[in-house]
Order: sequence, then structure tokens, then C-alpha cells
Amino acid sequence: MNRPLIRFEKISKSFGDTHVLKDANLAIYKGQITSIIGKSGVGKSVLLKIIIGLLEYDSGQILFNGKSVSTMSKPEKKAMRQKFSYMFQNTALFDSMTVFDNIALPLMEKNTYSKSDIEERVKDKMTQLDLQDIDSKYPSQISGGMKKRVALARALITEPEIVLFDEPTTGLDPIRKNAVHSMIADYQKKFGFTGIVVSHEIPDIFYISQRVAMLDSGQIIFEGKAEDIQLVSDPIVHEFIRGSESRRDDLTCMAPQTQGQRRFQEEMARMKRHRHAFSVIVLTLKSLQEIKSSAGHEAYQAALRYFALRIRKYLRITDICSRYGMDKIMIALPNTEKDEAERVCEKLASVMKEDECSEIRRYPGFCFSVAAGIAQASEEKPVDEVVAAALSEQNIFYEFNVC
Repeated sequence: MNRPLIRFEKISKSFGDTHVLKDANLAIYKGQITSIIGKSGVGKSVLLKIIIGLLEYDSGQILFNGKSVSTMSKPEKKAMRQKFSYMFQNTALFDSMTVFDNIALPLMEKNTYSKSDIEERVKDKMTQLDLQDIDSKYPSQISGGMKKRVALARALITEPEIVLFDEPTTGLDPIRKNAVHSMIADYQKKFGFTGIVVSHEIPDIFYISQRVAMLDSGQIIFEGKAEDIQLVSDPIVHEFIRGSESRRDDLTCMAPQTQGQRRFQEEMARMKRHRHAFSVIVLTLKSLQEIKSSAGHEAYQAALRYFALRIRKYLRITDICSRYGMDKIMIALPNTEKDEAERVCEKLASVMKEDECSEIRRYPGFCFSVAAGIAQASEEKPVDEVVAAALSEQNIFYEFNVC
């Protein structure tokens, strides 16, 4: 792997007799989203503030692009910090300022941009984040989801290389929470910034993270790919992940991805013992970008929630449904060969076409389609390979219109 953009080497930080960080090591890589997880009060936000320079550390060193921050001159430190931006937990928008002025504030504080330049930059950023026609409104006049986008627009207005997110979904309902995650992931791809997210949302945050770091007792006890943390044998990591994830995914009310994978393993063991076939259907909501462009991130999450809530009632009680990433649902069908799974899928498509869609009528003017892929499990294939086989032969089987 390439050299880290930011590296913590044995960083320690104390407040009086309380040791928040103790010889903590951490690597942040350019162009990725890294999520920092851990129990409440372990120092995740302190770590974030040390990264951006809001707090000084007691010992150790931080390297930025391979150079120790402590050896940088004042101009070099200033130039480095201009590469950062920070999206606060509760948006921190100023109620007495319009949306336009809230977004423009970082540029106005620099005192180096003309009024026309500021106006052009703010208008461009509002267009890029689908915030047109609200520039003269005040924060109290816009929705919670839109406030998050305004806060992100403000964070991105200086075109930072690194954006820090401190608990960005605290207090949000499942649709808005998933919409914020989707927004962060989409705009990170669009603008290419490096994202560092402090979060307690397990396992939701794994869906958008390339890397995860877990902080416990002042140290990073796990650092690696999001999918690998599920496999860690360290009992502290294992207990935290199991204890933090709910039995049901908040958005879809199905099993979360991790539980779906465990149920897959159980079914695989049963297949080996009894020689019973089982198959997997993977459903993927399509037209993702079109929905987000026409109706917003919340509309897409509402569509996914609506679709997921109705799948269960059309399947057998023994079938296992779980969320599989941001836009996928995995259905494991015990005692079912592939041709039978195809018939199940056809029936599902038929009955879903006739279903009522009142829950998402408040998001008019878009349609979405669902692609279905089917694969039969075999003893030598793990869950990711079976899912990949199903995804490789997906076909659009159902189209849903709301007008």
C-alpha cells in the first residue's frame, strides 16, 4: 500500500490524570474513507481534534505526507491545515445567517476573495450538492437532511483535501441517517477528498468505509479493511461489534449484513451435514444516481426501506433476508435449488408490481428498478463468492414507478 497521508506514531494525550490516548498508532490513506469507532468516551473526538490541530498532543509524532508536523515551519503548518475541513456533529449552522452566508463563511474569513468570486464559488458548490434555490433561506426553514448538505457544502467550499466528520448522523432517524452516509460516500467519490469519520453506527458505517480503526483504552486495537473487522478474533473487538449492532438493520428492518453472513455460514454447515441444496438471491436497487439527482438521498433511502419492508411478507418463513451493503438485499433460500429460486424470484416480481406505494408518494417524479441475481451455494464457496456469482448474472426484473 502507498505511504499514508497521515500517520500517528505513539501519540499520547492526557487531561489531568485521565489518559485518553496512550502510544496510539494510526494510518490514514489518501482518497479513502476511514471510520474511527469505539465505545463512548474513549477519545474518538479527541483523536479527530488532534488530527486537525484543535488539540495539541503530549508525546509521539504525526507525519503528514511523510514529514513530521513538529518539524514544520509556521507557513508549512498553515498550508497543511488549509487542506483540512471539519463537519461538526450537529451541523453548527448559524441560525441568524442565510444558507448562502453559512456556506460562504470560510471564504469570507480568509479575506482573500472578492465578493463576486465568493458568490460564484458558493453558487457552484450549491449546484454540485443539489442545494439550488435555497440560498436566501435560513437554517430553521430547511429540513434536517438539507441542513446536513449545507454543512457539507460549507466544509467543502475551500476545496479541502481532507474532511473530518464528527458523529455526522447523531439523532437522525433511519432514513436520514442512511441518507447522510450515502451523501458522504457519493460526494467523496465526486470530489475525491480523504474522509475521516468518527461514528458509533455499527454496522452501517462499514458500508461506506474503505478502512476502519477501533480505539479502546487509548490505543488503536484494530486497523484495516471494513470487511476484515468482522473476522477479527480479538475478544474486545468481537464483543464491541456484536454488542453494538442491533438484531435488525434500522432502515430495512432485516438482519444486518454481518448477521446475514453468519446465517449463511449456518446454512452452509446444514447443507454439508444433510446434503440439502440452498440458493441465494441478491436484489440490487438500480437507477441510484437518477433517483438521488431527481429526488435526493432521502428519497432513495425511503425507496429502499419501502421495498425491504414488503419483501418479507412474500417469502417463506424459513427464508433468510438481510441487508448486504448500501443498496443490496440478500435472500438465502434453504432447501432450494437454483431453478426453484428462479420461480421464487418470478413470483416476488409479480406480486411486488401490484403492491401499493403510499409510503413514498411524498417523493414524486421518479422510478426505480431492481436487479435480481441468483446463485446456488456449493461447499467450497464462501458467502462473498456466492454473492459475486449472483451479481454476475443480474437482470432487471421489476420496475417501480411513482408519479
